[in-house]
Amino acid sequence: MKIIPAHVELLTPIDTDAVMRHIEQCGRVCYKSEGKTSETSAATFIAGIVKRGHEAVLEHYSLTLKFICDRGVSHEIVRHRIASYCQESTRYCNYAKDQFGHEITVIAPCFWTPESACYQEWVLAMEQAEARYFNLLEEGATPQEARAVLPNSLKTEVVMTADLREWRHFFRLRCTRFAHPQIREVALQAFTLLVTKLPIFFQDLAREFEEA
Repeated sequence: MKIIPAHVELLTPIDTDAVMRHIEQCGRVCYKSEGKTSETSAATFIAGIVKRGHEAVLEHYSLTLKFICDRGVSHEIVRHRIASYCQESTRYCNYAKDQFGHEITVIAPCFWTPESACYQEWVLAMEQAEARYFNLLEEGATPQEARAVLPNSLKTEVVMTADLREWRHFFRLRCTRFAHPQIREVALQAFTLLVTKLPIFFQDLAREFEEA
């Protein structure tokens, strides 16, 4: 059995200036202010759009991220309906095969330290689930049948594509202290990735998370 931390990967190559120019080009149609476009106008225009809450303009650009998280967290991620998803399938993935190292991979819970009694109990439960899963496969069960004993902590990979507006909505819900600790863990990682690449679209949200 392999234990790994949850993490996030950005799959969309980002040219920050190109994204900003694209959003400006789309948004200026609303005001017929295309004539005010210049080499330096995009940042000011977008800042105004965000400040006024005219976020429909932000729907004109989408980004794709991959979440490596546990199955429980993935159930929360896919509840965001205005997005597209691909997810590792336990129906078709047979963790007894070579490509998976003949073992299951689980996500370390961020709320327990490895030295704690709760963490040690969790490890035992994961090992028992893995053993039962492989026993079922050896008895002739198919992967989609044997998955019935796999735990919420099983690692999964979820690719999520959403527009800039929906990412802002996602972060508002999932980065606050009221969110489940494990989805907050990956949401904050995702936020850091995007605010670093596209600060004009996300930096205002940092204040909300600090105040929450």
